Amino acid sequence: MPPEAEASPNSNDRVALDPLLKWPGGKRRLLPTIMPLIPTKYRHYYEPFLGGGAVFFALKPHSAWLSDADSDLINCYGQVRDNREAVIRRLSKLRNSESDYYAVRATRPRALDVKAARLIYLTTLSFNGIYRRNRNGDFNVPYGQKTHLKPCDKDRIVAAGAALRCARLKCVDFEEAVKSAGSGDLVYCDPPYTVAHGTNGFLKYNARIFSWADQVRLAGLARRLVKKGCHVLISNAHHPSLVELYKGFKCVIVSRPSTIAADVAHRRKTTECLFFA
Repeated sequence: MPPEAEASPNSNDRVALDPLLKWPGGKRRLLPTIMPLIPTKYRHYYEPFLGGGAVFFALKPHSAWLSDADSDLINCYGQVRDNREAVIRRLSKLRNSESDYYAVRATRPRALDVKAARLIYLTTLSFNGIYRRNRNGDFNVPYGQKTHLKPCDKDRIVAAGAALRCARLKCVDFEEAVKSAGSGDLVYCDPPYTVAHGTNGFLKYNARIFSWADQVRLAGLARRLVKKGCHVLISNAHHPSLVELYKGFKCVIVSRPSTIAADVAHRRKTTECLFFA
């Protein structure tokens, strides 16, 4: 029996949600291109580079395995799922002002609900919605002067928590994250990369955030998943080395505005690839 015929109720016709967090490399703007590539039915959903989870929140699957290398991010999603009233209570006490922002940024909380509230607060109010840490692992983005925003969007947190009830959350390597994926499952991978450097210095620059060895390992994993009968979709940079690495996969090239430059006048069009099989 074909995988789609024995699929669970996961389908791509459900009402989409906006992501809870703005995250580097987020795919919210590419959803109009990504969603048509998603199979109509699939069994379980896997996303091992979760980040802002734009695709997950758009799909709202009934069964998901979600993972990321950032433990604070995974904790945040876990707290929003399992302890959302505490997160909302913590966030509701925080104010949107420059002095409050830097006071919160300077904290190093240990309580899991407080850590989750802090992450939502900082990514909501930071400059350009950027999430960035320095070499010591400290969040170092300045205040964004977005005085109209409320630190606590209760409705969004409640909706995200409801969507996450279907999910198993882990902070593990991407190969470990999809180990249980099988025939009829959907695996979406959005590894860390930047397209800002184009061809010049591409490999050297991107090795700082996701090594070439890891890119090769991911491509090998993608091929093994396809052989197991999985639906596989991978977002990556539009670069000859990656096009060669995913030879045999179908490819869609997507053009979008770059949001990396702080000054809107210096932002330009960039291209990315969607590899799928």
